[in-house]
Amino acid sequence: MNKKMNFIDLFAGAGGLSEGFIQAGFEPIAHVEIEKSACNTLKTRAAYHYLKSIKKYKIYISYLKGEITREELYKSVPNEVLESVINAPIGDENNKEIQNQIDKCLGAKKVDLIIGGPPCQAYSLVGRARSKTKMVGDPRNYLFVQYAKYLEKYQPKMFVFENVLGLKSAKQGYYLTEMKKLFSEKGYEIKLFTLNARNFGVLQNRRRIIILGWQKNKEVDIPDLEEIKTESEFIIENLFKDLPIIKAGEGVDKFLKYKTKTTEYLKSHALRNGIEVLTQHVARPHRDQDKEIYKIAVQKWEKNKERLNYNDLPDQLKSHQNRSSFFDRFKVVAADLPYSQTVVAHIAKDGHYYIHPDIKQNRSISIREAARLQSFPDDYYFEGEREGANRTAAFKQIGNAVPPLMAKVIAIEIFKALKGE
Repeated sequence: MNKKMNFIDLFAGAGGLSEGFIQAGFEPIAHVEIEKSACNTLKTRAAYHYLKSIKKYKIYISYLKGEITREELYKSVPNEVLESVINAPIGDENNKEIQNQIDKCLGAKKVDLIIGGPPCQAYSLVGRARSKTKMVGDPRNYLFVQYAKYLEKYQPKMFVFENVLGLKSAKQGYYLTEMKKLFSEKGYEIKLFTLNARNFGVLQNRRRIIILGWQKNKEVDIPDLEEIKTESEFIIENLFKDLPIIKAGEGVDKFLKYKTKTTEYLKSHALRNGIEVLTQHVARPHRDQDKEIYKIAVQKWEKNKERLNYNDLPDQLKSHQNRSSFFDRFKVVAADLPYSQTVVAHIAKDGHYYIHPDIKQNRSISIREAARLQSFPDDYYFEGEREGANRTAAFKQIGNAVPPLMAKVIAIEIFKALKGE
């Protein structure tokens, strides 16, 4: 890109959507996020991008190796870099303060783009199924109203609103209809796309909704994102094979060396990106009973390409009362398939749905393996509230993220559309 377009990221999470836009050449003005752990991840990534831009990448590598603390890393970048990450819940109580901070970051510039997706539990089919109230009355149902307030204030040329498929069916489509009306009132046309991350170079079956919005008074050639299909000759094995063998409860948070050279997939999609420092290849510990189930699940796949049905397990291995649904609660991330099952935030609670395909390792996938399934580069470090590894926080952030590779393709298409307006 010859001119850097900028963006504000609302409900930024760990920054997957933002990372794709940065990789495509966009410049972030500010990230707004409620979770402290995710904000620390965003600050660490902002430090990475800044240090790389001034050719001081070695400082960041020192942090990944554990040679310097997080505080020392943050001291190596200007305050305004860290202050561009705003840790606050978006809503009427905080909007003025948030916007004042954004304005400080923005200076005299105008906003080209607003991106982001409000928390999706309110629209998620699984979220509604697990909620006693079916998410009725949940304030997260209406966070799109807050999103619209930022459109009204900053008047971006376009916006990108990401969410789950359930948005179309939630309350019989009521929320989606209300969104269309509200965005129209704020001066924007919208177009909704149903996309699968596996069509964007991501080795994961992940279907999401992307809404593109643009100013009504502008002629913008909106790309058909559903037409994008990237045929991949790669399989999950290409994603995992260079990683050291670890068993349940093993792994090193910082500076674990790779087992082999990079694979063609990791190289061509810039996931390993020349880095020789492996972080967060850490696996959670498991009970002996779960490890027995994992073995059965892997053997079933290896022998017959069959998935494990929970009801087929020996009685002594069944501990769940619910025998009428979630039959596939134990599932292998199959090495010989071109994509995995969807990585979701539940991975923070247990890894049963993400069993590593190597029976010798007999565990669920590590933080780094989950991050790779989501197409995060290996130099992306997921923080907790305090310094040091926090497996639960990292898994949650990864499960909630937009895959950066998918975001990058969308960003490139948006740049073309805006360039030609």
